Amino acid sequence: MTARFADPSIEAIPLHVVTQDSLEDWLQDQPGAIRAWLTAQGFKGALGQAMSMPDAQGGIAMAVAGFGTQATRARARFHLAAAAAKLPKGTYRIASGLPEEEAGTEALGWLLAHYRFDRYATQSPLSADLIAPEGIDAPKVEAVAAGEALTRTLINTPASDMGPPDLEQAARDLADTHRAKISVITGDDLLAQNFPMIHTVGRAADRAPRLIDMTWGTKGPKLTLVGKGVCFDTGGLNLKPGASMGLMKKDMGGAAAVLGLAHMIMATGLPLQLRVLIPAVENSVAGNAFRPGDILTSRKGLTVEINNTDAEGRLVLADALALADEDAPDQIISMATLTGAARVAVGPDLAPYFSDNAEFVAALEASAAQNADPVWRLPFHDPYEAMIEPGIADLDNAPKGGFAGCITAALFLRRFVSDSPYAHFDIYGWNPSDAPARPKGGVGQATRALYAALPKMLDL
Repeated sequence: MTARFADPSIEAIPLHVVTQDSLEDWLQDQPGAIRAWLTAQGFKGALGQAMSMPDAQGGIAMAVAGFGTQATRARARFHLAAAAAKLPKGTYRIASGLPEEEAGTEALGWLLAHYRFDRYATQSPLSADLIAPEGIDAPKVEAVAAGEALTRTLINTPASDMGPPDLEQAARDLADTHRAKISVITGDDLLAQNFPMIHTVGRAADRAPRLIDMTWGTKGPKLTLVGKGVCFDTGGLNLKPGASMGLMKKDMGGAAAVLGLAHMIMATGLPLQLRVLIPAVENSVAGNAFRPGDILTSRKGLTVEINNTDAEGRLVLADALALADEDAPDQIISMATLTGAARVAVGPDLAPYFSDNAEFVAALEASAAQNADPVWRLPFHDPYEAMIEPGIADLDNAPKGGFAGCITAALFLRRFVSDSPYAHFDIYGWNPSDAPARPKGGVGQATRALYAALPKMLDL
């Protein structure tokens, strides 16, 4: 579900945002009854604390939301969302205390707090609505919230209802919404049109593999987004243990992320030419599954030795990246739930990325900090190139030894981009526990940071 801001013409409850440091001064300016009420109720201005004050008729006269301290805010994000979940039903308007530079992010957090994945069971809705704070671009914030909601829902949907045909339908629905063009290559046609590795990874599944290709916009710089769409990953013949397979519905998180980002771009009309490529497959087990020891020839002509069938995401991305590069766009960005090594390195909350472009890095880092969407740069470390060269073929899909797994995966992908600026994001796509505006489950990572940085990255 997607939330929107409340109608500004509605009579709203004033909401005051109060830090712990400013609480005493703020109370001095309030009527005695309010001071007494808040003191009696134990309001300290702590982060996420929220309280409402009754009026003489039994309604709500006003409300306060704790904004904590600089130290507590640094350890969390979407601070108002924590308070919104505790406020009684009503429509609220920020009356004071919210820093102007944080209004957009906090308003977004309030909208994201409305998200519920309710396809299979009824979920309790958030009952506190917000009128957009003055000075923010409300339609843009709503578009970002909608893109994030799309990403979350696609990831949360189990593979029984989100296989390659369903992911294709989600892309078609998005294309219809924004009048984008879309084409899909399916099954054995992948071989006929030279996408051998996408076909190989997906051929053992009952639901055919496919390459989704969506385009939008006719003017401006060219941006191509490539998202890993492995709708379920058993590991193939190198079968995952049950504990590792439990979350594999989220292995299409890269595809979900680029579709969410594409919505943000198209809904706000960024002046660029967008292309979205999604190799959508299931990595299944059957008699025709690809095997350890096989050597595959990619679209680019590079040969790949298969040393682990559970390192399949880089194979399908490689063919899609080769196609992306043939068009020589101004920027290629791939997003994928690619390696466990990335999670070991930075945990579930950070989105590690790879880029050698100083302007891209500067724009992204600034945007990530401003939009509560943390990223962490890792290196395309050239000396590790030898680790992905097995000798018997051009490339190894799963180097032995276990060292630098996310770096070697990124280096593998970079081999398929020759002529275009390239950045790669190795995201997790899953929030392991509930947090304000970020419930347990599927989550977008780096998409909001990228969206906000694109104008500077591409000189829009």
